[in-house]
Amino acid sequence: MSTHVEVRKTYKLYIGGKFPRSESGRSYAVHAAPSRSGRPGAFLANAAAGSRKDARDAVVAARGAFPKWAGATAYNRGQVLYRVAEVMQGRAAQFEQEVAAAEGLTAARARATVEAAIDRWVWYAGWSDKLAQVLGGLNPVAGPYFDISAPEPTGVVAVLAPQASSLLGLVSVLAPVIVSGNTAVLVASQDRPLPAVTLTECLATSDVPGGVVNVITGRTAEIAPWLASHRDVNAIDLAGATDNANTAGTADGKAVTWGDLERAAADNLKRVLRPAGSGAAAVEPDWAPTPDLSRMTAFLETKTVWHPKGR
Repeated sequence: MSTHVEVRKTYKLYIGGKFPRSESGRSYAVHAAPSRSGRPGAFLANAAAGSRKDARDAVVAARGAFPKWAGATAYNRGQVLYRVAEVMQGRAAQFEQEVAAAEGLTAARARATVEAAIDRWVWYAGWSDKLAQVLGGLNPVAGPYFDISAPEPTGVVAVLAPQASSLLGLVSVLAPVIVSGNTAVLVASQDRPLPAVTLTECLATSDVPGGVVNVITGRTAEIAPWLASHRDVNAIDLAGATDNANTAGTADGKAVTWGDLERAAADNLKRVLRPAGSGAAAVEPDWAPTPDLSRMTAFLETKTVWHPKGR
């Protein structure tokens, strides 16, 4: 009997519906969370180390996918996102293993975290055809006019995924961006990227059009400044610009803070969603509580139409 050869998985980027390696040819080692005794975590895999060029390619893909995704009916977007949850449920065991290793959780806590992440995705999917009802409506005006306001997606949104919460936090920042019709370029957790890459495999088989979600792994502080300053990015969520992202530094050794990113984003008047906390005390929030609408409304514009009533 021949000996089975173990097929080791390589974790790649996800850009435009495909899984390319980084154009830089670089990769970096991903380790499990340290043990309670402080012992370094075991080696898990090598992940692609994304570059400035990868970020630019991701923005191009997101911009190309925006018209079709924003133009889809809200009901259809909800169906597509619900399908993502179905595929995530089918791969729950793999998510549990990766979350347990990344965050140092017991099997029971990892299972609860994965279940919460799937529930969170379904929760946001259900809002797809309700946002217009809740956030829009007929405005009372003085004059013979109908005045109607309705929410519209902002466009291409850069998202810095939370550094600590590798799946629940990831879902909590990604789903509210795309449910309303935006497209996303997401920088995965620097030290815990494996659940994010597995999620992209769910997206690729869930009818989500290529380019709607693009995921880059690598050094957050190296990639984020280019997304913050990119003039074809309409908004940026700085949720992951805390802790590791603040201290990791760029390739030339300079530290990057969320304030630096906010200043870079001001060049083309991007919408900026700041991390929790303030100043240097920005921290990652607890993602477990049921969210409100703030992460959806942060990346919506309001279009108001005036129409004469006639007699």
